[in-house]
Parts: sequence; C-alpha cells; structure tokens
Amino acid sequence: MESFEVDGQEILMVWPQGGDLKAFQGICPHQDIPLIEGKFDGKTVICRAHLWQFDACSGKGINPSDCALAEYPIKIEGDAVFVETEGVKPLFAHT
Repeated sequence: MESFEVDGQEILMVWPQGGDLKAFQGICPHQDIPLIEGKFDGKTVICRAHLWQFDACSGKGINPSDCALAEYPIKIEGDAVFVETEGVKPLFAHT
C-alpha cells in the first residue's frame, strides 16, 4: 500500500492478493482520514480512525457496506504507472 498525490488528489495504490494493481481515493469517505495511515492485509483496506473497511479489489465498503472508495483508472507501461484523475471525484459518506 502506497499513497501518492496526483493532480492535487490523494491516491492510494494497493495490489490485492490474487488481483491487479488498483488506485483508489486516498482518504476515507467518512471523515477525510488518510487511508495510508490505516492497515492493508492484502484483501482489505482499513481506516485507522473508525475501522471502516473496504474491499481492495473493488473499493466497495465492507463495514459499513453502504459506502465505497472512488477508483481511478490506471495504465502500466514498463515500470511506470499512470493514474487518470479526470472525471473521477472522491466519494464521501456525509455531504
């Protein structure tokens, strides 16, 4: 699990067990806590603040199940990873 800023947005990169490299919003949709400060067990991203959990393959909420992380399209060329931020906005539980 690594975190990067791309076009002014915090991006969380994870490589789930048995899956492909993923790029999600880097902040928890609950209270803007950086997800890089949480845990990643290979399958689940867990926020440190209130232990919200997200599936690392899909970004869908596990606990609670009615939330999700925005996913950013990625392109891999050799050793470089490109993240497309245009048209993708972070999701929030409270607006």
